[in-house]
Amino acid sequence: MSETAENTAPFESVDQVVETLREQGYIADTRLATTVFLLTRLDKPLLLEGPAGVGKTELAKMLALATGRRLLRLQCYEGQDETKALYEWDYGKQLMYTQILREKIGQVVADAPDLASAVDRVGSQESVFFSERFLAPRPLLEAIRSEQPCVLLIDEVDRADEALEAVLLETLGEYQISVPEVGTFTARHRPYVLLTSNNTRDLAAALKRRCLHLFLDYPSARRELEIVRSKKTGLSDQLAEELVGVVRGLRELELRKAPSISETIDWARTLAVLGVDELNAQVLSDTVSVVVKYDKDVRKALDAIGSLVDPNAVVEEHGHGHGHGHGHGHGHDEDHEHDEPAPAPARPAAAGSGDGVDDGDVDGRAKRAAKDEPGRHPIYGGVTAGSSTRPRNVSPGQGSRSFGGSRRRPV
Repeated sequence: MSETAENTAPFESVDQVVETLREQGYIADTRLATTVFLLTRLDKPLLLEGPAGVGKTELAKMLALATGRRLLRLQCYEGQDETKALYEWDYGKQLMYTQILREKIGQVVADAPDLASAVDRVGSQESVFFSERFLAPRPLLEAIRSEQPCVLLIDEVDRADEALEAVLLETLGEYQISVPEVGTFTARHRPYVLLTSNNTRDLAAALKRRCLHLFLDYPSARRELEIVRSKKTGLSDQLAEELVGVVRGLRELELRKAPSISETIDWARTLAVLGVDELNAQVLSDTVSVVVKYDKDVRKALDAIGSLVDPNAVVEEHGHGHGHGHGHGHGHDEDHEHDEPAPAPARPAAAGSGDGVDDGDVDGRAKRAAKDEPGRHPIYGGVTAGSSTRPRNVSPGQGSRSFGGSRRRPV
């Protein structure tokens, strides 16, 4: 539909990329800056893969600020179809115009000799209602039709269905979009396109082939500390360095979701607001939910924080609001061959148990053991309590009678 205008390169070198992004508050290493530089020179989309919270989406925002371009964002999700990504027809607007032009349509068909002729005359005007006037552009088409250069962010593309990847191929490969009723739109200014993926599924090879690729992992300790300091959290440099070390230690645990860089920054701000002037196991355990968001992860983090800060530190027990501490009463270490289970060792009552009595029985094992004492029930299932429970021999006839094997069901 329009000719592609030549883009003006915003960066002269990789070092300029580093400095310009730094001015916007984004700390990039040389590898990332080199990839961004190539994005602006090769007119190819950039696919950023890596764990959540390492700065993939933030890079698109900062690139838009650094280059003075408008940011357009397509947030992907499961079940998303092409109409939410490309364009839709504004049916309400079409209907409104139809009502307004009813009299004009009457004039068009006024002298039609029969119904078929009237339909043909109305049909010849269909293109009026399927034109750019009634086209509602979505992020992809809006980026292609934009009068000004822009940055197009296709966020979390791995969450969308594979069908959307096929739709993206034309857009990313040729910077154009075909609308059957209208024609093909070609970008006036090729947008800088960034796609992000959290690796929840593998992307199609055809999509990857059209993109520059970079796996963005958690930064080094030095760069993460630099990022935290650049955000002016209010935490002293010494405590920020210690905090970064703790976060990196938590990432080495087998957590469902490892702490992101943004959560490290949030934790630093939290500690600054609390006026913390010394990191210790207790204050970190009290605020660990800022960076760890799942209950099982919290348990693992609480067990590890002490050793991460001070191997000799003692941290108070946290009930997590469950009322059963860390034990679940599965009894994995008990010997199930014993006829008389040993009573559970005395343990302090769990927080939130509700009875206010310290009976030493957290998970009920002591109560169950008491109920299983020999002699409590003289006869149980035909066997005297405490006697041998060896099964008796049963003849085939007894088995048939017991289970009704020889009986016929009434008709």
